[in-house]
This record gives sequence, C-alpha cells and structure tokens, in this order.
Amino acid sequence: MSGVAVHLEGLRRAFGSVHALDDLDLEIAAGELIALLGPSGCGKTTALRVLAGLEDADSGRVLVGGKDVTALPANRRDMGMVFQAYSLFPHLTALENVSFGLRLRGRRRDPGRAAAMLDLVGLSAHGRRYPHQMSGGQQQRVALARALAIEPAVLLLDEPLSALDAKVRVQLREEIRRIQTEVGTTTLFVTHDQEEALAVADRVGVMRAGRLEQLAPPAVVYQQPAGAFVADFVGLSNRLPGVVSGPVVAVLGTELPLITPAAAGRVTALVRPEAVDVTPDPDGSGRVLTSSFLGSTSRVTVAVAETLVVAQVASGQLPSLTPGTAVRLTLQPVPVALDPGN
Repeated sequence: MSGVAVHLEGLRRAFGSVHALDDLDLEIAAGELIALLGPSGCGKTTALRVLAGLEDADSGRVLVGGKDVTALPANRRDMGMVFQAYSLFPHLTALENVSFGLRLRGRRRDPGRAAAMLDLVGLSAHGRRYPHQMSGGQQQRVALARALAIEPAVLLLDEPLSALDAKVRVQLREEIRRIQTEVGTTTLFVTHDQEEALAVADRVGVMRAGRLEQLAPPAVVYQQPAGAFVADFVGLSNRLPGVVSGPVVAVLGTELPLITPAAAGRVTALVRPEAVDVTPDPDGSGRVLTSSFLGSTSRVTVAVAETLVVAQVASGQLPSLTPGTAVRLTLQPVPVALDPGN
C-alpha cells in the first residue's frame, strides 16, 4: 500500500439537531481495507454514503486519488457498492447481473470480464442461474463480483453480510478479504459486527457521535484502546474497582499498567475477560457462579466479595470450575483503560 487513495476532509453532516458527521477526517491508503465500526447512529453509514455521493455533506471535502469529487454525482465517482440487500436484478442470470455494470461503462466488448469475476468469487458454475435459484451467500457473491467487474477506484461495502446466517457470514467475510487482497481495491467496509471488523480490516475506525475515536490496526484497537469508550465498545470488559498510584492501578491485589496516565485515587478499571486467570483453590477468595460453554473457550463468572468478574478460559478447564467452586483469580499485567464515569 502506498499513497492516499481516499481523503475525507472535515466532513460535517447534520440531520436537525443530530450531528451524524462532526468534522470527520479519514484517510485510506491505496489498496487498504478500512472497517468503520460503532453503535447505531454513530455516523459510519453516513460517512460511506457521503463518499459514494449518495449523501451531501454540509461542509468538508471528499478527495479520491487527490481529486476533489465533492461536487460530482455518484455515477461519476468510479466506485463500486455492495449493500446489505443483494440488489440483484431478478430477471437476469448471475452472469448477466455481473455484466450489467460493464454495459453501463460501455464495455460490451469485454465478455470475458464478467465470467472472470464470477470465477474470482467461486461461482463460475452458476453463471446461468437466476437469483431465486441461489442461496443468500451466493447472491451476495454475485453482488460483489458485479461491483468488482467495473474495476472501481474504491469499493464500498455497507453491512454486506448482516442478512446472512453466522456460518455463511464467516465464510464470506474471509472470501471478501481474500478477494480484496488479491485484487488490491481500496475498500471501505461499514459494519456493526465487531468480530467482522477485526477479522477483515487493515485498520479499524471506531466511531462515536460522528467522530473517529480511534483508527488503528485491529490488534491495537483491541489491546491498546484509545480510551474507555473503545475499550468498552470493542469486546468485553470487566469494570473492576481499583486505586491509581503513579503509572499503575491496583486491581484485586495486582498492579496493572495504565494505557493513559491518570490522577491518583479510586477508579474503575476495564479488564478484559481473557486477562483473568482462574485456578481452583480451596483457600481462594472467589466462588464460581456460572459457566458458559462457547466451544474452544468458555466464560466463567466469579464472585469476589461483592464484585463480579468474568473470565474467558479454555473449555478444558470447565470440569474443575463448576458453580460453587472456590477459586483464585490472577490478573495478567496487560495495560488497562479506566472508565471516565468514575
């Protein structure tokens, strides 16, 4: 990846008193896939629609490849879009659906392009099928092939997997990542699914109230959240009482490093469940309340005095962590954020 392919500069968009975009700045490098993540109403879809030309910003600029396209209509922005709804033409076959965009671009003499795109998404044998003859996942693959067929400067994915069942979503998100990497198309992916964003993106942008709270690689967003909102929104966190002293916070008898320095005093620390180790111990201060089997991992809730602590453990530990078992908790010394609402 080199160079900036997309730059959203100082975008503002209000709907009455609601600021969907509040001076949003975002740069996407050429060939990069950025996922925008955030709660409903945070502005992520509005940002995508402004980039696509489907929504006008109140102020700010949209630059693609260094060119200001703010005033250009959607059909002149050289972008491919895949929506939550598959938006396929029911009277056209898969191959004809993929060819549709090429005809609009005046590429009638390129019949091999549509077939190549169907092959890219693994549907070369389904070209003659109509949408009603395909599964939801297959229809979404056709929609992706259609968007890529026109070789857009930017690919926009608006909640493209939310209508699919869990297993198909996992398979298709991996396909999207493989295809995007292979083709090298600059991509903006909007989703409300945290796991999806962390799994596919080069960088994840976490939004709140029209602003980016953090824009960083997935591992950084999860392990080094830029504040309590990101730590609380992305993944699960325990809210545990602690006392700040210098660069550390003491939580359940363990000193943990702080992500951001804080004034000395009593606080609430945000500790990830996987940073909590649980060991059966007759003299332990904790008692197992509940346990939930999640496959290769399990979740255990432990009561320590009046504090509830959720831990993520290997499922092999469950037989020794039945409700009522006395346990000892150990916190791993990973950096933590603090809840600003103390």
